[in-house]
Amino acid sequence: MPHAKSIRQERARFPGADALSRVSCVLVQPVLTRIVRNVADKHPSLFARLGEHQATTYLIDPVELPFSLLLRPDPEALSLQAVPRDRLPQAGASIRGKFLLLLRLIDAGEDGDAAFFSRGLDIAGNTEAVVRLRNALDDIDGSIVEDCASMFGAPGRLILQQLRKTYGQANARS
Repeated sequence: MPHAKSIRQERARFPGADALSRVSCVLVQPVLTRIVRNVADKHPSLFARLGEHQATTYLIDPVELPFSLLLRPDPEALSLQAVPRDRLPQAGASIRGKFLLLLRLIDAGEDGDAAFFSRGLDIAGNTEAVVRLRNALDDIDGSIVEDCASMFGAPGRLILQQLRKTYGQANARS
């Protein structure tokens, strides 16, 4: 049975894609910095649950965005950076999938195993680190995604509501 548009397929390139990727990174970086600091302040135990994998660098690749994310969950040097697609660094572990699926995984609203086995999620590198990250996210009380949306007040909550609605509609069509 053929799989419609596997995430492993190469992304279509277009003139100016690299420049768009770099500009997007600059624009989104202040938001990412604020988000990772907020998560660390509200959920400090998240990083402790990673144990030795606090030193692992995670490349998180939302395939339809013009950039990827590089997470360093070390509480002493915590960072979440937007990385241009033409300059992806080596990472200890990588997680690749559609943005809305990744959002649902963070929000504990999606089964990571099911997403992986249905080929909606691609994992590479240190799989133990990925499993540890998933377990740490599952152990959080509340919703990290809602916390992040609330940082931006009513507009943030409205955007999250729309993203959740869009994801539900996209899943209904699949």
